[in-house]
Amino acid sequence: MHTIPLKRLVPGLIIGPASWLGPYIATSSLFLPALIQHLDADNKIELVALFSALGMIVAAISNMVAGYFSDRTKSRFGKRTPWLVSGAFVFMLAMILASMTTTIPLLLLSWMLGQISLNFIVAPMVAWLDLAPENGEGTASSAYGGLGMALGNNGFTIIAALFLGQYRLGFIIFGIITFIGTLIAAIIVREPSNLDKKIDRSTTTTKKIALSIKDVLSIFPNWSAGRDYYLALIGKLSQGVGNFAITGYLLFIMTDFLDKNTTATQQSIQLINIIMLIFGIAMGFIAGPISDKLKILKLPVGLSTISLGIGALSIFFLQNNSGIIIYAFLAGLGMGIWNSLDNLLNLKVIPDKNRVGFFLGVYNLGNTVTQAIAPVIAAFLISAVGFSSIFIMSFVFSIIGGISILSIKSVSR
Repeated sequence: MHTIPLKRLVPGLIIGPASWLGPYIATSSLFLPALIQHLDADNKIELVALFSALGMIVAAISNMVAGYFSDRTKSRFGKRTPWLVSGAFVFMLAMILASMTTTIPLLLLSWMLGQISLNFIVAPMVAWLDLAPENGEGTASSAYGGLGMALGNNGFTIIAALFLGQYRLGFIIFGIITFIGTLIAAIIVREPSNLDKKIDRSTTTTKKIALSIKDVLSIFPNWSAGRDYYLALIGKLSQGVGNFAITGYLLFIMTDFLDKNTTATQQSIQLINIIMLIFGIAMGFIAGPISDKLKILKLPVGLSTISLGIGALSIFFLQNNSGIIIYAFLAGLGMGIWNSLDNLLNLKVIPDKNRVGFFLGVYNLGNTVTQAIAPVIAAFLISAVGFSSIFIMSFVFSIIGGISILSIKSVSR
């Protein structure tokens, strides 16, 4: 199997995920809610949930399809690069289209196109981790999750907050950033040609997938064979829901729950993301190397999601700037460790090494699908109980995620 030197792989694994995740977080958590509010303020909570629910379905399908086909691609640019560069280009076009929409249906159409193309970046790109040298797996994982995703989750949001008054322009700028950044990452990594490689098609075929639901389900191993992978997946999904329950409605939490004006909202969002960015970068530098050195993986990943849940409670109990700062510290620490190591943990529990792209793609639905699931659940709770309920929701899901990760058996600690 080909490996890529860390001096090329690490920069690509920082720039690449930052380039797709940053614009996605910015558009989904700030620009999309702002545009929805402009087009239909009376139904904004329900519409955010609708966009999320439909996005979840589209993301789930497209992510698995992207992983499946990239596993079976042969080209002079390797398995993954043709798909992720093409996906980035279409995502840019979708965001430009979103910026010009004047009705909810057109906005929904452009957003669904963006969801499809985004997952053709996500699933192939995370499979670059499998190209890391054996003694550098933790470092590569930290580069992708700790640094790349920290920049994406928080660094871009600091800048995006400046565009709250110009959200249409924000769609355009961040869509362009995705394409340019992904292209730069692909050029740096220079994934080797696999034209001379034999692609293993024995596990399943496109024809077989099309036959029946039973055949589709046969792609996945049974519980006894894939137990630890499924526990990691449950942990990922639960952690994602716990995280996005807060970040998905961050704009409305500031304006509707904490009664902040536009300037105070902008400042609070920037403060949260600056703190989380600092922790994310710090963990990106140290979590992976420490994991490699001490041979620990499951414990820090499991505890990191519990930290996220505890952070959410601080806003619930304090409902002031102190609560916001405590949340930013605890969530920043938790997300920094999680993003640095969770993909490496998943690599360790994948049940079929011939389908790394597929299983990593399914696992990384946690980065897109959970951002769709969380607002749907949150919208129901907000309508039934009020904004305070989403902080309890975040805590509960985060605890479930931590317990699931800590229950994995094949990774000792």
